[in-house]
Amino acid sequence: MNNHNNIWDTFCKQENIIQNSVPLFKHKNFIVDVKKIGQRVKRSILCRSELMEQLIQNETDKLVEDWRKEEDKLDGLIYMMYIKENNKVYPLYIGKTETIGKGNRNLSVNIKKLHTDFSKFARWGDGYSYHLGDLSAVTLTDHQENKINKKYTDWANSLFKTYPTTSPELKQEVYFWTKAWAKDDIGIWNDFGKTRLTFLEYLMIGVASSVFPKLLLNREGQNRG
Repeated sequence: MNNHNNIWDTFCKQENIIQNSVPLFKHKNFIVDVKKIGQRVKRSILCRSELMEQLIQNETDKLVEDWRKEEDKLDGLIYMMYIKENNKVYPLYIGKTETIGKGNRNLSVNIKKLHTDFSKFARWGDGYSYHLGDLSAVTLTDHQENKINKKYTDWANSLFKTYPTTSPELKQEVYFWTKAWAKDDIGIWNDFGKTRLTFLEYLMIGVASSVFPKLLLNREGQNRG
């Protein structure tokens, strides 16, 4: 366990995760801002911070440019939602968004037009089946019951003091980190060397679930031993 903890801390320092992170939510005194979306039927959505949106846009711009120029140097985004204490990263959720979507080398819809379209937003979009949309369905009061994804009750329990509510209050600041991951980047397992994005995600989840088994919200890829 100590070795896993050292591996985790070393990777977080190697990637300067704390320095390169931003608040996930837009809030005032931990009360998260809420916006209304929808044309015919309005629904409430938790607001991402402007810094979080800018970070995702900046990193996905790199992916789009890499794809447009056919340089094929980048795999996609690795991202993490976390809390911190005493300059240590405590992971809540780890995931990825790949550059290539379905079809023949097509650009993924998850990273298209992110400066104007917030429905998918590199998996953190406002739409249902995306993190902020599904978390909002659990946390806020004006969503239909059939839109509630039970997975996100775990998220709501971890992040908010009470739910469902019209005034969602965070338990503490929640941070977000992401990086456009290159195919020759060194991952969390330094001895392995260059690490592709899909393998990196599994390794990060495996190590994090060993060190923080009660904290990590990922359901797949956990080291249950």
